[in-house]
Amino acid sequence: MDIMIQPPLVDTTACLCRVDAGLKTVVRAKKYLPGTKLCLHPDIEPSIRPTRKNQVHSNQNRIQSPLLPGLPDDLAIACLIRVPRVEHCNLRLVCKRWYRLLAGNFFYSMRKGLRIAEEWVYVIKRDRDGKISWHAFDPVYQLWQPLPPVPKEYSEALGFSCAVLSGCLLYLLGGKHPLKGSMRRVIFYSARTNKWHRAPDMLRRRHFFGSCVIDNCLYVAGGENDGVHQSLRSAEVYDPNKNRWSFISDMSTAMMPFIGVVYEGKWYLKGLGSHRQVLSEVYHPESNSWYPIYDGMVEGWRNPSASVNGKLYALDCKDGCKLSVYDKATDSWNKHVDSKAHLGNSRAFEAAALVPLSGRLCIIRNNMSISLVNVSRPEEVGATAAEHLWETIAGKGQFKMMVMNLWSSIAGRNRLKSHIVHCQVLQA
Repeated sequence: MDIMIQPPLVDTTACLCRVDAGLKTVVRAKKYLPGTKLCLHPDIEPSIRPTRKNQVHSNQNRIQSPLLPGLPDDLAIACLIRVPRVEHCNLRLVCKRWYRLLAGNFFYSMRKGLRIAEEWVYVIKRDRDGKISWHAFDPVYQLWQPLPPVPKEYSEALGFSCAVLSGCLLYLLGGKHPLKGSMRRVIFYSARTNKWHRAPDMLRRRHFFGSCVIDNCLYVAGGENDGVHQSLRSAEVYDPNKNRWSFISDMSTAMMPFIGVVYEGKWYLKGLGSHRQVLSEVYHPESNSWYPIYDGMVEGWRNPSASVNGKLYALDCKDGCKLSVYDKATDSWNKHVDSKAHLGNSRAFEAAALVPLSGRLCIIRNNMSISLVNVSRPEEVGATAAEHLWETIAGKGQFKMMVMNLWSSIAGRNRLKSHIVHCQVLQA
């Protein structure tokens, strides 16, 4: 019998911002020490195990070696923060001080402040045996990077949701376990520590539900529950500053959402009701209220979408080589961004996700091919000739995968070996 090695889950009773105490001599670093306001969990003790007073005294008197021999720590950090993200896993292996430096907020806040933080695309896939795997794509070096395995409870789960908080924390929520049924479980992965952690469970079990992030708070709504034979109306919000869930107003109608987007500070959802009728609702966080919506935006909205620079985009064809743009003035999807290079109707080329990436739109297909669309210039969006706005990224090993998919189609084996379940972008 195969023994599955599961990654350890770190309980949130520990502060995730533990850094080297020696950094208190570094300019602007002291405020990032554990227990301060810039920690991920500022109200929690910085260590699971209490530290004895004599240990603290001995640690303070210990002379620490410099981060880089011959350089003050300020200059050493200025050098280390410029190391490409792809090498950060190797930096952690050099010594304990480097490991602690990269485990805290100070290091990555400096990278973000200098605008050298890098965004990677994280893709969660399900293979034909129902197993969940995931991969990270580095768009700079165009390489797929290895990741720690998904924890056991989500290795075969169905209908779970996925969202990102603070730009670097990827949350997996709820879902349906093949044996235990609907779950309240919440876990998250930190792109800074490259580890999985536990978070407070949701207040209600649910699967096939909607989720979004507004003002760095995580919202969930609708879905199904094993104990309830109809769709749910309930909705919840998770505040990472308080580290707890709380109920918000119920939806006006029960729904199992299949697409959703945050646009102009409001959460739009479209899904199936209890009698499998198509429903659409919008949530206003300021008034904590839900309203049915019937305008032109939801009527022409059928595919994954994303909001970039105040504009709303959606996939307009199966292979993701054409985008629709919502025109608020006419309340219609009458503008398009077409690459003029369509790939066909094969399930391998089907576009599964649309996410913002470094100011551009990133389209990810089931065969792991990626296209980038430059939408930074509004005057060019919707123009007749927009082919120059598109760029195709070919990652390592993707050509082999595309050849295999082509031969499978020619041989008549059009069954999809795997498909993308979720896709997010994390920064570090």
